[in-house]
Amino acid sequence: MKMHKHLLAILGALAATACVSPQYNYVAPSDQFSRPPLNETVTVSVGEEMLSQGNMVYQDGIAIDERTAISGYTLHGGFYPQVGQDSETTFHSFLMGNAPGEVGTLSQNVFMDPPQTIQAELGGSQICVVTAFNMRTCRDRPFERTQRIVANTNSFQQTLLYSGRVGDKVNISYREFSGNVARPAFSNDVEYDLSSSSELAYRGARIEVIEATNSSITYRVLSNFNTR
Repeated sequence: MKMHKHLLAILGALAATACVSPQYNYVAPSDQFSRPPLNETVTVSVGEEMLSQGNMVYQDGIAIDERTAISGYTLHGGFYPQVGQDSETTFHSFLMGNAPGEVGTLSQNVFMDPPQTIQAELGGSQICVVTAFNMRTCRDRPFERTQRIVANTNSFQQTLLYSGRVGDKVNISYREFSGNVARPAFSNDVEYDLSSSSELAYRGARIEVIEATNSSITYRVLSNFNTR
């Protein structure tokens, strides 16, 4: 029992090289998008987007392409999203695991303190694991600062899809996404009769149909969901 406690104390002393106060002050920038441009003639096939509008989130972070050991912790690679920044470093989130993925993963030896965040030096190559007790262990390891378009809780998208033509009627599908998950309660399939009008309207969006077949549609967007 005494040997076990002694081993924990040694490992803790080796791993905890400095004390740090992680920051969680980062807000990912976002931008509105609307496609295609209004009044532009466009052709799409069945199942493709006729129009789409929403909010894209641009997530800053660091990318590590190789397995990196830092004392009793291991970064297995991937993209580590930024969560905060101070004057000299940035802080990043991770997923617990031992295999690289789209989001960067981290694993720890059994005797190590729980990891809280990853700290990366601005203008340098030092990278650290910050523990739940605000202690850190570091090493020099090249990494890339990058930005990715992501779907998170702040992203939102509305889309109309072409579902084909039968006789004089065309079918349009409406889909709404929050993050990268479709919202079933906000999905709908609508049928329009071209013999009565060549203009389709749904939730503020208006489309002028130029030609429609059972495999494709040529059209112009007159207004999007919230643009006139």
